[in-house]
Amino acid sequence: MDDDFGDDADFAAAIDAVEKRHPTKSSAGDGSSKKVQQPTPQALPTRAGPSSILVSPRQKGNPILNNVRSLPWEYSDIPADFILGATTCALFLSLKYHRLHPEYIYNRIRNLGHKYNLRVLLTMVDIQNHEEPLKELSKTSMVNNLTLILCWSAQEAGRYLELYKSYEHASPTSIRAHQSTTYRDKLVEFVTTPRSINTTDATSLISAFGSVRAAVNARPEEIGIIPGWGEKKVQRWVATVNEPFRVRKAAKRGIELQGEESSISMARQDSLFEETAELAANQETIGTATRAFPPVEPVSTRERSQASATPDAERRPAKRLAEEVPVWEPGEDDEEALLAVAERERHNAQKTQKQDGALNAGVAAALAKLRRQ
Repeated sequence: MDDDFGDDADFAAAIDAVEKRHPTKSSAGDGSSKKVQQPTPQALPTRAGPSSILVSPRQKGNPILNNVRSLPWEYSDIPADFILGATTCALFLSLKYHRLHPEYIYNRIRNLGHKYNLRVLLTMVDIQNHEEPLKELSKTSMVNNLTLILCWSAQEAGRYLELYKSYEHASPTSIRAHQSTTYRDKLVEFVTTPRSINTTDATSLISAFGSVRAAVNARPEEIGIIPGWGEKKVQRWVATVNEPFRVRKAAKRGIELQGEESSISMARQDSLFEETAELAANQETIGTATRAFPPVEPVSTRERSQASATPDAERRPAKRLAEEVPVWEPGEDDEEALLAVAERERHNAQKTQKQDGALNAGVAAALAKLRRQ
């Protein structure tokens, strides 16, 4: 300092005064000094899958790669053709190639296994007669848990890949229908059910009548006075509130069920009539006289109570079926035939007895002759 600025007593005294006024603090000796607090490191959330679309080397030269522009993609050794997320993959198939090599897609599905939850089969429709191949691929997709997506151009196929990748971490609230929570929202949703009735019309209707009940029971002339309510809106509102709560399809289904029951009952009656006709024809063929069935005796109250107490499966009929069968009585011609048959059987029995007697006598003579010898 002396060499640069010379010997200045006033300057040296000023420096000494400043040093005395602000002494230097030692970091080791001063215990009252506060320690520096380092911030706690926070773990960043790790992504569940790669940030880019992974493409198999098999797809080199595929024109759909030139149409994937909004998201990055890179080649990787993967079992599928495209990896669109941690649990999403895609297989690409051209119908023209599938017609020449139908076993290709089945081998690819077999090699894929069960590694991904969402498995997309992106199919390029590039042939004219595509009905039969698409039916076959639809059945294959259902059996192997695949989602069949059809596209007719490379631009459309590339857009599908971008959408699947961009919605990888999207929440379902974006496609979930909005549910009304407040009373006013539910009221407006109820009133705006008919076509062409908007929120403003619903608000004016409720403010004019004060309640939904009064608006439902109002006459068309009273509703037509409200501003914004034209003739068509009034007609649609009145038709909506006056139609039955039962769905038309359900009503038609009930009518169809009744028609089926009536047809079943008619079929049962026809079958019973046919059985009766067959029974009568059999009686005529056997030569029996036609007789009326005995009348059915009335069932007592005790039997009715017993029948109602037992289930249908265990219920027994009041009379046996064998008792209702008519007894066959022979006529004059039948009696003559029976007598002739009985006479023929008696004659055969006598002839058999004579033959047995002659045989016994011959056997006895042979035995006597043997004894004599």
